[in-house]
Amino acid sequence: MKSILFLFSLLLVLSGILVGKPAYPPEMPDSREVVYKTASETDLKLWIFEPKGHKKSDKRSTVVFFFGGGWRSGTPGQFEKQCQYLASRGMVAMTADYRVSSRQQTNATACVEDGKSAVRWIRSNAKKLGVDPNRIAVGGGSAGGHVAAAIGMVPGFEAKGENHEVSSVPNALLLFNPAVVLAQIPGKFEVPDDKAADRMKRMGVKAEKLSPYHHVRKGLPPTIIFHGTNDSAVPFRTVELFEQRMKEVGNSCKLMGHEGQPHGFFNWGRAGNSSFRKTMSSADQFLAKLGWIEGKPTIEAFIKSQRN
Repeated sequence: MKSILFLFSLLLVLSGILVGKPAYPPEMPDSREVVYKTASETDLKLWIFEPKGHKKSDKRSTVVFFFGGGWRSGTPGQFEKQCQYLASRGMVAMTADYRVSSRQQTNATACVEDGKSAVRWIRSNAKKLGVDPNRIAVGGGSAGGHVAAAIGMVPGFEAKGENHEVSSVPNALLLFNPAVVLAQIPGKFEVPDDKAADRMKRMGVKAEKLSPYHHVRKGLPPTIIFHGTNDSAVPFRTVELFEQRMKEVGNSCKLMGHEGQPHGFFNWGRAGNSSFRKTMSSADQFLAKLGWIEGKPTIEAFIKSQRN
């Protein structure tokens, strides 16, 4: 059984992998901003990208993305281009801010709590937003991929004072090199115990409580995962185990392995956008199969439009 110095390196590395490191707070002129929650003396916002001609009377599918950054940093601007593309395909697309340790001195529990609050706010305001409360996808990359997965499958970590009769569980998951295994899987994956104190500080709870793999059960949202086989921050083996477990209990989960690609390969601007093109084309097909968007992917036209 191979021991992998995984979680500690994950916590240290994930905060430094955003290509281009978009500014915080981001400036995204094609969007409008709304505050979905105030916590730790911070107004947490959603940046909303709407299709042309969108009306409040519409009931469109929607997606909200959560940025990466090791639960300590990062910016909602990371997923601006993904939002623009999916809005061009008819969805209401959003990218969310959430509390991180470098700005609010919080731990990973606050990240997950804020993610659940964002989904609950969207569902509660579906009529005002012109979206279908039963067609909410959640996406994210790296630590944001963990947040997205945790929103969909980790119980608890619901904010006090919110209407918990409104579900915070999304209807689909789009995960980009996500951290889905945060604790040992006996006989399959080991995490060393010598960093337990640091893990507890950064997580805020025992790692198992926030580890999506350890909460897999039947009835979870359909999921697609994009992951590089050469990821040194989040080992490819972890998402293989996650996909296997999801399928074992009867959930829909598709792992799209990208041969030789490193952590953060999917970000806009990397390698001539070749992986952005591939991942978003696959995401488009995944959403179309759910019946959430129509027609074939238009990713080539979108990328070309960004050059003009």
